[in-house]
Amino acid sequence: MVGDELVPYCTIPAVMESVNNGETSFGIIPIENSIEGPVGITLDSLAHKFDLKIYKEIIIPINQNLIVNPGTKMEDIEDVYSHAQAIAQCQEFIRENKIQPHYSVSTARASKDIIGYGNKAAIGNKVAAELYGLEILKPNIQDVDNNETRFVVVSKNDHEPTGNDKTSIIFSIYEDKPGGLYDILGIFQKNNINLTKIESRPSKKGLGKYLFFVDFNGHKNDEVVQNILDEIGEKTYFLKVLGSYPEF
Repeated sequence: MVGDELVPYCTIPAVMESVNNGETSFGIIPIENSIEGPVGITLDSLAHKFDLKIYKEIIIPINQNLIVNPGTKMEDIEDVYSHAQAIAQCQEFIRENKIQPHYSVSTARASKDIIGYGNKAAIGNKVAAELYGLEILKPNIQDVDNNETRFVVVSKNDHEPTGNDKTSIIFSIYEDKPGGLYDILGIFQKNNINLTKIESRPSKKGLGKYLFFVDFNGHKNDEVVQNILDEIGEKTYFLKVLGSYPEF
């Protein structure tokens, strides 16, 4: 999604590029799912490709549906198309019905691509079905009922402090050694700052080299957070503040 307009088959990098080059002020991208975990392309793009700020977070319950052309029956379906995350969230349904999965750049694009095919289906939401004149054959086909996705709003600008904020950072330590990560995390404990998430991703600089994504309570303009960031900066060779924003 870009701004307040639904862009049917924008990829995550395309949304971020539109914000980066000034085409739009805000973009909404998924960053984490309760079933499948982190969205790798979002984390990698924030780390390596775009100097954007997380301005806000949104948590949305996700209901995946089997979308078909009008008149299509379950026994007609041979192939199903969707984004990799949506397919991963519906593995049991796909396996039980012996349908061949195929990846698309988005759930909306998958819905568009099955138009006119009686033996194909898509996995997506109600909006995608309505957009292309399709219908939902089977609702709520995700493997787990409490399926939620955390989205972030990205912008070129920081969010002002609200008093109930969260900060996201990325860092990488100088070398892989015993206690290296503990030394960094100990800074938060020493300052009585709560970590709400920690995630590692390959740094793309060789095996055994990682980036650590950390979310913690507080705004980067807070004095205690500024001191924490200064100390982390002295102990790491890479530190990037992704933004401070209201906690959902």
